[in-house]
Amino acid sequence: RHRAMKHWGVLGGVAAAVAAGLYVLWGPITERKRRRRGLVPGLLNLGNTCFMNSLLQGLSSCPSFIKWLEEFTAQYKTDQTQATEHQYLSVTLLHLLRALSCHELTEDDVLDASCLLEVLRMYRWQISSFEEQDAHELFHVLTSSLEDERDRQPRVTHLFDVHSLEQPEIAQKQIRCRTRGSLPPVVNHWKSQHPFHGRLTSNMVCKHCEQQSPVRYDTFDSLSLSIPAAVWGRPMTLDHCLHHFISSESVKDVVCDNCTKIQAEGTLNGQSIENQRTTFVKQLKLGKLPQCLCIHLQRLSWSNQGTPLKRHEHVQFNEFLIMDIYKYRIPVHKSSQNELNHKNSEAATPGTKDGTAVKPSDAEQPSGTKPLFVNGACSSSFLLSSGTFPLAAFPECSSPVYLYRLMAVVVHHGDMHSGHFVTYRRSPPSPKNPLSVSSQWLWVSDDTVRKASLQEVLSSSAYLLFYERVHSRAQHQSLELRAAE
Repeated sequence: RHRAMKHWGVLGGVAAAVAAGLYVLWGPITERKRRRRGLVPGLLNLGNTCFMNSLLQGLSSCPSFIKWLEEFTAQYKTDQTQATEHQYLSVTLLHLLRALSCHELTEDDVLDASCLLEVLRMYRWQISSFEEQDAHELFHVLTSSLEDERDRQPRVTHLFDVHSLEQPEIAQKQIRCRTRGSLPPVVNHWKSQHPFHGRLTSNMVCKHCEQQSPVRYDTFDSLSLSIPAAVWGRPMTLDHCLHHFISSESVKDVVCDNCTKIQAEGTLNGQSIENQRTTFVKQLKLGKLPQCLCIHLQRLSWSNQGTPLKRHEHVQFNEFLIMDIYKYRIPVHKSSQNELNHKNSEAATPGTKDGTAVKPSDAEQPSGTKPLFVNGACSSSFLLSSGTFPLAAFPECSSPVYLYRLMAVVVHHGDMHSGHFVTYRRSPPSPKNPLSVSSQWLWVSDDTVRKASLQEVLSSSAYLLFYERVHSRAQHQSLELRAAE
């Protein structure tokens, strides 16, 4: 019996030693699992933080945004210590997005994004992780905070900034400064806007004298589109929402200086006249389209009793989106405009003619099927969902300038009071070809990640759509020339 107990003791010791070795090598059983090949890390839900997790997954699928963050934070890596650089939102966001896009060397199956909430609190944003939040609101918090961070940085290199003066390009400029001539511009690391930055144009035209007011420009980070009323038997598409966004509207009782001037010329000298008030047509268009396009579909509506309701209808969208027909064009001379309208009388954008607003009666869409070609461009609703589009069949679409590819979709399940955010996103490209775009889609819900099909993505009820502009070969060459200059 004593020998048996001794043998059992030896076996127990060996088992304990093996267990200790396994613990050292692999960690405890409850530790995070290793990530499966072809998937991306999930994000730990810290208590109702699915709004943040879904947005981070969407942003990590936009390579242009990650590249901009890398350029934005380049100065921190040289001028700041590692302890202080994590106080910046741009650095914290870059580390998270690089890990989620598999650019960081991590094998973790689940990541913790609480550092983002901490740095946002340092930026005086009090975002609770235990209350229902909105992914679209957080998107604007991030973009506005990045703009504030950029604006706080010095625009001119300090004379005692030895590190900057030792850089070759700046040293050469300092030598040139000793000679006669104007001072060369100082390299500004903060001059570029983030790739979601765009501009809207707003112009007003008098319906009486057709005088156009000066065009106003407003910035945007995302296009927030309302969903128009559905027509029975007609599917709702993203084009319908975009057309509704830029549709013209009448503004009554507006003082027209040109009408007042014309009226004054026809009166007797010295006779005073009142300001002439007419009806103007107001038109919105896209003056500058961004590299990364974020589209927000407004699913909040209100009942007759004033209670908030969520609109659950499906809005059709495609993998590729052509935005040429929504781009503002500088109006040409009236004589040239008449010749252009005569040649292209069948091609007209609803509510616009080459960037100039027209009467609302001309902007109304027919109640039947939407025309295939709008203003000489192919409607994005008719693009094929297989990753390609029928350019050969439609010559008018053979060379779109503003072509976008879908990168991620954020979906909200539930009602206005409670729900859950999930994300469909592209899988990161292969390390062997980092410039390629993966055709594999993933479904991510906090720490759960699985593969998904493109058909499943296009069938979802989108809340946020992330598109990235696709440049042609000629456009790439033009951008490279601009960067070299």
